[in-house]
Amino acid sequence: MAPKAQAVKAAKAIKSGSTIKKKTLKKDISPKYPCVCEPGRNKHDQYAILKYPLTTESTMKKIEDNNTLDFLVDIKADKKKIKAAKINTLIMPNGTKKAYVRVTPDYDTLNVANKIGII
Repeated sequence: MAPKAQAVKAAKAIKSGSTIKKKTLKKDISPKYPCVCEPGRNKHDQYAILKYPLTTESTMKKIEDNNTLDFLVDIKADKKKIKAAKINTLIMPNGTKKAYVRVTPDYDTLNVANKIGII
């Protein structure tokens, strides 16, 4: 067969998509160790959500006037994870999250702050 005819035949085969794909050897999977995954550790447990209470002068004023406590919380914690009745959250410009916890009027906020160790 002439080289030109062979090239035309190969071009037709490529354009029509009728090329034959060679069969390769397919082996069964044989793992070297068992693929058993352990459940991941919960990084947001009840002790990792609240970091510490804030103890600034403005915080003390809020404790006395508005019955609110201020806490620094984990940045990934949401309101459901913090589990307080009345709560507002704020991401500060330095990248930390602050939570304002409103205490009900039947509790004395100063006593709660004393038990926590703020005052």
